[in-house]
Order: sequence, then C-alpha cells, then structure tokens
Amino acid sequence: MNLETQKIELHFDKADYMALSDDLKGEIKSNYLFSRKSGVWISRAKFPNLWRAEAVAKKLGLDNGGKVGETLTFAEQMERKAERAEARAERYDNKSEKAQERAEALQKPINDMHGDIAFFTQPNINSSAGRAFTNRRNRMFSAWEKGFEEFRKSEYYAERAAIARQTAEDTKPTDKGFIDRRIKDAEKTIKAQRKNIEYYRKYLERIENGEKIKRYNGDIFTAEMVQEWIENAELIIENAISKSIYYHECMEEAGGVAFSKDNIKEGYIVELNRWGKCRVIGTGKVNISYSIMEGGAAGYGGKAAYAEIKSIISEEVPEKPEHPFKVGDSYTVQVWNSEKCTREPKEYIVTKITSQRVTLKTGEERAVSRKPRRFKDNSTNGFSWAIGVVDGYGGTIYKKETDMK
Repeated sequence: MNLETQKIELHFDKADYMALSDDLKGEIKSNYLFSRKSGVWISRAKFPNLWRAEAVAKKLGLDNGGKVGETLTFAEQMERKAERAEARAERYDNKSEKAQERAEALQKPINDMHGDIAFFTQPNINSSAGRAFTNRRNRMFSAWEKGFEEFRKSEYYAERAAIARQTAEDTKPTDKGFIDRRIKDAEKTIKAQRKNIEYYRKYLERIENGEKIKRYNGDIFTAEMVQEWIENAELIIENAISKSIYYHECMEEAGGVAFSKDNIKEGYIVELNRWGKCRVIGTGKVNISYSIMEGGAAGYGGKAAYAEIKSIISEEVPEKPEHPFKVGDSYTVQVWNSEKCTREPKEYIVTKITSQRVTLKTGEERAVSRKPRRFKDNSTNGFSWAIGVVDGYGGTIYKKETDMK
C-alpha cells in the first residue's frame, strides 16, 4: 500500500495481464484504475476500505510488498486536492476558450454574410458556377452548425471548470455546522478504534499464550493477522487525529463556536444556517432542539449543533404554553389483553397535574405519570397535546390546546 495515496498498487507486466482470463481482467478493472504516469494499477478505494481490492490482489497470487511512502497529514492531502482541482480548472478553462474560438471561426463565414439577401436566397443553378456556389454555401452552413456543437463544448468545459474551483474551495470549508460535524466524526472514529485496539491486544495475548481463536468459518486467527489489525487501527487513528486538527484550524479561521448552553436559553429566537428563524425549545450539552418559525416547514423542528447558530435574533423568553389536561378528566384508551389477544377499552382518570407531567389512574391499578407532548396539528397555526398512556394503537390521548374543558 502506498501510504501517500493510501491506495493499493499492483505491479506486473503487460504480458502477464494479457495472459489473465477475462473474468480476472474484469475484476481488476472494477477495483483498479491503470495509471499511465506510474505504469501500475491503482485501487479505486482508499484505506481503510480496501478489502475488495486486497481480495483481487490475493486472487492474482501477488505478493504483499508492504507499505511504501510516507503518510501525509490531512492538511497536506487537502492542499494537494486543492492544487489538483485548480490545475484541472485551468485546463478546462483553456479547453473552453479554444472551443469558443473554434465555434466563432466556424460560424464566421455565415455571420459575415449577414445582410446579403442574395447569398441566402440564391436558387440552385445547374451550371458549373452555380453548383460551385451551392456547394460552397452548403459547406458554410455545415460549418455554422458545427459551431453550435463547439459552443456546447465550451459551455460544458466552463461548467467543469466551475465544479473544479468549487472542489478547491471546499477543501477549506467555512460552514461552522459542517466543520463541527467533521470534528465529531473524527473524534468518534478515534474513540471506536482505540476500543478496537484494546480487543485486538487481548486477542494477541490469548494467541501468544497458546489459545486457538477461530473465525465463524473455522479459520484460525494468527498473531500476524491480529498485529496487522492493530497497525491498521493505529493508522486510522493517526488519520482521524490529523483530520480533527485540520478542522479545528478551519473552525478557528471561521471564528470559532460563539454559542453554547451558557448563552443560549430555551425560548430564544435564533437564526440557523439551514432553516433561518427558529425558536429554541430545548438545550443540551452538544445540541439544541428547535422549532422552525417561517416558511413551508414552520412548526416542524429537529436538533442542531451550537455551531450551526448564526446569530441570536431575540432573547425574550415567552411563557410556556400550558397543557389542557385537568384533574378529573377521563379518557378511554385501547389496552392490549394478552389472554384474549385483542385490545379492550379502558378508562383513565387524571388525578394530578403539574406544569410538566400528568398522572392518570384506572381502577385499582398503579397510577402512571406521563409528560404531555405538544405538536402542530393539521389546523391553521393550531397545536394539540398528546399523552402516550400505553404502547400500541389507540394507547395515546389527544387534546387540542384550545380545548380547555
């Protein structure tokens, strides 16, 4: 594996490749691309997703040449990616300009004849001079039509150049929400791989003590195999740490995370990158819960990281709406009867309420305490409340917010 590209390289002669069966050639082309510059087959996938490429290499009977090159930091990888994208954009710009020049050259003869009515209306005359004129005019029209194809090529190359420039810009992101998610992904990877290494070392210790550990298919784990797992996990951790450092630097350049649980309170109105004006309906250590206030998605909500908050629109905290449930209210829900294998109606009576919870009781059974849930219903700007008394169909109580019986 080339540590610089983190891809597998296959080295063998063209004669050896031509001697392979069509099936093996197909597998190589599915998992590798031939590099004319290097003269080798390079895997399409990158580490750590190389298992298919490795399987093809083993099927070919090639020896593992180990690791070559030096691992690049994530910042260096992004820098090279940006350089390649910028070079690609320049090439496409050059192709676009040349295609436009060819298009203009092809259409110039016809464009120069604009205003010459006789040229366009001259009938076909069956004489040597008439046929020569007709053939010349037909060639000019044919070139004029080819000019449109060149203009289309020019537009295509210009679009590819714009995509390449966007790729170069994306290597240095400025969206704080995106950066925050990449940092969390890297930290999650580091934590998971460290746990994996602990398990692998326990496996290695058991193998070194003479214990035979088998796969589900009966193959026996070897110390070399487990050691390779450990090395791969360490490389994944190294890459994740490098990625985390890079995105932390991007976050600092973008201004850092200005908001947290300390300065965002429930009830605040904030502006989110994606949804615009939203009301904060809950705060946690990592994320906020929000309700969208404007647009077609108004009334709906979700969770967002503090990094996704662009600004605070209002710090006024409105009074929380009270749930409509009262002591003495009775509700009938459908409860599953396991003996009869059917649902039966059962009446519950509200015995106690607080601003956060509702206590219900039925017969001599133990009382249950539930937290009411407020949601937007199908009516215009209307809200309803729900209490899940029991699981399953018919086990939830619904009541409109305006229904204060």
